[in-house]
Amino acid sequence: MKKNLMNMQCLDIYLSSLSQEEYEEIEDEITVSDIKVMPLRSWDIYNEHFAAQLLNLKQEKAIKSFKKLAKKFDWKNNWKEVFQNKSFDALVLTNQEAKIQWVSEGFTDMTGYSSKFAINKTPHFLQGKETDRAVLNRIKHKLSRDEPFTEVLVNYKKDKTPYKCEISVIPLINDRTTHYLALERQA
Repeated sequence: MKKNLMNMQCLDIYLSSLSQEEYEEIEDEITVSDIKVMPLRSWDIYNEHFAAQLLNLKQEKAIKSFKKLAKKFDWKNNWKEVFQNKSFDALVLTNQEAKIQWVSEGFTDMTGYSSKFAINKTPHFLQGKETDRAVLNRIKHKLSRDEPFTEVLVNYKKDKTPYKCEISVIPLINDRTTHYLALERQA
């Protein structure tokens, strides 16, 4: 062969497609490389680290955007306590009537719905046949008492795929509770 096979990308795929006879014809052209390669397992470690860093950046961006709203509405909550050691995929802000007022970018990633679609709707559009009525009743009861809580329920993405969603809801207070913040993540 005119070219060095060891410089060929996807050599393993090429070699696996050859018959035994074809392989024997080129076997002499294949030499063990003296290049030290990094095992693919190390990429997994890096990939996990990169994914964690990306999630942290998305969360920081969402928190920063939310804090601008908090300043506007003069909520008195302790933000450090609200967000400390909390992992979330999306932030959802609702008013007293349970209508969505704002969502973070992660909401679209998690559900497939745009923020434009979600604004002024209740989270009911995320629910479906597998959503447990008892969980919804507990949520309604805790909201009526202005209690922070965490629940897991089945929601549905825009493409109708069900997913378990863990929501941690915090009443937002200035002189009284005016809104609710939900930290949501796939469970």
